Amino acid sequence: MSKQKKRFNRKRLVIGSFVLGCIALFAFKPAIDWADEVIIAFQNYIARNPQEKVFIHFDKDYYAPGETIWFKGYLTIQDIPDIRAKVLYVELRDPDGNVTQKQKLLVNGGVAPGSMQVPLNMKAGLYQVRAYTSWMLNGDDAFNFYRNIEIVSDDTPPAKDTGNKPGSNAAASGKHTAANLQYSVQFFPEGGDMITGVKSNVAFKAVDENGYPVDVTGKVKDSNGKVVAQIITEHDGMGVFSLTPEAGITYTAEVQTASSSKQFSLPAAKDNGIAMQVFSRADRVFYLTNLSPNADLTENYMIVAKFKNTIIYRAMLNANEGRISGFIPTKELPSGILQLTIFNKLKQPLAERLVFLQKNDGMLMFLDVNEIKRGPREMNEITLQVPDSSIGSWSVSVTDADAVKMNLQGDNIISNLLLTSEIKGYVHNPYWYFKDTTAATLHALDLVMMTNGWRRYTWKDVMAYDTNSVKKYPYEQGIEVSGTATTANGRTPLANGAVNLIVSVPKDSFQTILSAPTDLNGKFLVPNLMFRDTASIYYQGQNNDKMGRTVRVKFDTHFFDVKAAFNSPKPIRALVTLNPDSLKSYLATVEQGNVINKRILDKTIQLKEFNVVEKKQQGIDEKKYVSGLFTSSNGYTFDLVTEDPIAMNVFQYLQSRVPGLQITGDINNPSLSWRGSVPTLYLNEMQSDVSMLSTIAIQDIAMIKVFRPPFMGPGGGGAGGAIAVYTRRGDEVRSNQDNFKGLDNFKQAGFTIVKEFYHPDYSLRKPEHELGDKRLTLYWEPEIEIDRYQTGKIRFYNNDFTKHFRVIVQGFDINGNVGYIEKVF
Repeated sequence: MSKQKKRFNRKRLVIGSFVLGCIALFAFKPAIDWADEVIIAFQNYIARNPQEKVFIHFDKDYYAPGETIWFKGYLTIQDIPDIRAKVLYVELRDPDGNVTQKQKLLVNGGVAPGSMQVPLNMKAGLYQVRAYTSWMLNGDDAFNFYRNIEIVSDDTPPAKDTGNKPGSNAAASGKHTAANLQYSVQFFPEGGDMITGVKSNVAFKAVDENGYPVDVTGKVKDSNGKVVAQIITEHDGMGVFSLTPEAGITYTAEVQTASSSKQFSLPAAKDNGIAMQVFSRADRVFYLTNLSPNADLTENYMIVAKFKNTIIYRAMLNANEGRISGFIPTKELPSGILQLTIFNKLKQPLAERLVFLQKNDGMLMFLDVNEIKRGPREMNEITLQVPDSSIGSWSVSVTDADAVKMNLQGDNIISNLLLTSEIKGYVHNPYWYFKDTTAATLHALDLVMMTNGWRRYTWKDVMAYDTNSVKKYPYEQGIEVSGTATTANGRTPLANGAVNLIVSVPKDSFQTILSAPTDLNGKFLVPNLMFRDTASIYYQGQNNDKMGRTVRVKFDTHFFDVKAAFNSPKPIRALVTLNPDSLKSYLATVEQGNVINKRILDKTIQLKEFNVVEKKQQGIDEKKYVSGLFTSSNGYTFDLVTEDPIAMNVFQYLQSRVPGLQITGDINNPSLSWRGSVPTLYLNEMQSDVSMLSTIAIQDIAMIKVFRPPFMGPGGGGAGGAIAVYTRRGDEVRSNQDNFKGLDNFKQAGFTIVKEFYHPDYSLRKPEHELGDKRLTLYWEPEIEIDRYQTGKIRFYNNDFTKHFRVIVQGFDINGNVGYIEKVF
C-alpha cells in the first residue's frame, strides 16, 4: 500500500513532467504560429477558468416524510480539494422544478456537511438535489451537481417494470423491457463526422423516454436498400458498427426491440474532412487519421491531447502522408479522460475523440470487523483503514441492508469526479465501469466515451475566450453584504462616503461594527463575513461626517435569495425501484420511528417501570394573536416560535407544506394559486399583499395560519383561501431587536445551521431509551476521525431489529485521490 501511495502523491507531478517527456519523445516539425496560438489560448483559458466540481454523499437513495436527508459535500478545483472555498449552495426541487428548500453551507477544507428535513406532509415524487458554488455559475449549468431523490409515501405510484427482480438492489439497473415502449436511437460517428470514402466507426445509444438503456437489434441500409452494417446492443443500449459512406448516398437504421420497430436516419456524411480512429492498448493510446479522397494535400494539421486541464501531447500532421498514425504513452498517467483533437491551420477543431484511462488506481480502503452483534441495541465496532500517510476527509453511512435498498452501481465519488462530472448526458450505472479492467468492461467504457462527446468546455469556447472578460459571479470566500448609497433625493450616488453597519447574530451571540467606504458610484462592499442563521444588520449612511437619513442605502439581493427560473434536468428516473411489499414495510418502520414534527406533542407513554410524560415545548400562545374568523381550524397552523425555521420568507417556508397551495416564481414576488384562485393575504389580521409579506424576515414571524378555500374573512374575496401571518410580540420577540433604536435594519441570511446526527448510547439508562428504536440509518458521520495508525473507528448501537449492516465510506485526500468502499456485515 505504501508503494501505491507514493504513486498517488506523484500524480500531479507526473502529469507536468509528462508534457516534457512527450516533447522529448517526438520529433516535432518546427513550431508554426497558428499551432502555438492554440496552445497559448488553452493555457490562458484554463488559468482564468479553473474547473470547480461538487459531489455529495447521501446516506440513502430515497426517503419518507419525517425522515432526515443526511449528506456531505465534497468540493474540488482542478481535481484537488478546494480548500479555499467557503460557500456551497444546496437546493431541493420538487417534481415541477420548484425549490422547496435552500441551504447555504459553510465549506471547510473542501468539505461541507449538511442535512434536510423531509416535512411530514411532503408529497411523494421524484425530487432533485442541485448543488453548486457561485463560481460554478459562470460555466455551463449542466455541470452543477444533480441527484434524484425519491420521496416515498402511501400514494407513491407503482414501480415500472424494470426487467429485474422487484425490490432487489439489481432492480435499480432500470433496463426497460415493457411493451409499447417509447425509445430513440442516436448515432455518433467516431471523431465527430462520417467522411465520404473513409471507413468510420459509428457508435449508437438506444434509450427510452426516461433515459434508461434499451436493448435493440437492426440493420443499416443505404438509399438503394442495400444492407451495409448490422446493429446489436453490446452494453446498456450501446454498440458500434463500421461504415464507409459513399457520395450521394444516405443511410437509414432499421431498429427493433422485443415489441416494436422504428427507423432512424444516420448523420449525413461530409464530402471533405478528416476522420479519426483511436485504440487504447495497455500503456498507450494509438490514433489513426484518414483524409477524404479530395483533401488538400498541402494542408497541415495538428493533433493535441489534453488530460486534466493540461496539454500533454501535440504533433504536426502532414496531409501528404494521407494516412497518419501515432501513439501517446500513458503509463505514468492516473485514471481520467484523455481528449484528442485535430486542428487545421485556421485553428478550427475538425475531429475529436475522448478516451478513458482506467488504471484501477482508486484509493485503497479496508473495513475490518472488531465486533458485530445482531441483537437489539447491541454495540458494534468496525475499523476503517485508509492508505499510509494519507491526509484527507471521509464520510461514513451505516444503514439496514435488508430494509434500505440501494443502487450500488450508481454514481459515487469515484465515478462522479472521474467520469460523470466531465461529460454531459446521463451515464447509466456509472460505477459499473470501475468494477474491473477486463477487456469487456474497457470496451463498454469506450462506448460511453464515444456516445457522450460533450465536455465541460469546448475548443470553440477556448479559442473565442476574451482574457479581459469579467466574471458575473465571484469566487466566494464568505458572505458578502453590498449595496448602493445615495443622497437624500435617491438619485445622486454617495461618492467617497461610507455606510456604517452593526452586524448582530443572536444565534451565535455575535456582534461587530463595520464601516464600508463607498466608491464614486456609491457602491459599497463588506466581503467574507462568517455567521450562521440570520444576521440583523443595522446601518446608517455617512456623508461628510453627517450621519442619518440624509443618506439612503439600498442593499443588493444575492442571487441565492431570489428564486430565479432555472432550467434544470427534469427528475424522471428513480435510483432504486421498490416493490409494494418493500415500500409498505419501509413506510411502516419510518412512521413508527417518527418523533420529529408530530402534531400531538402532549401524551403520556406507559413504560415497564415508570411513566414518562412528554412535555410540550413552550411555544406560542395562540389566544394572544387570533380573533374572530381567524380562530377557524379549517386549515393549517404553523408555530414558528417553537419550530425556529430556516427560510428566507413566509412564501419559501410554505412551499410544499400545504397540499393544493401553489407557490411559484420569484420567492420575493411569487405567484399564488389555490383551486384556481389567489389566496387572500393578511398581516396581523389586516389585509396585506405579496410585497409586504415577502419583506418580513422569517425570524420575526410568530405564527402562520393557512385557511382552506373558501375563507370569507375581512376585505372580501376568499375563493382561494387565505394566508394569515402574525409577527412576534411580547416575550416571543427575539433578543436585542430594540437595542439599536433609530437605525434602519436589514436581514441577511447566513450559513445554515447543520444538525448533528443522533447516536444513542444504550450503555446509559435514560427515559427515552424505553421507547422503540426504528432507525434505518444507524450511523452517519460526515467527518470520521483518523488516528496516527491511519484507522478510524465506526462505533454504533443496533436498533431493535436490524440483522445486516451496509457500510459505505467515501472520501478524498489532499492530492485529489478518491476512494469508495461498500460492505455488508
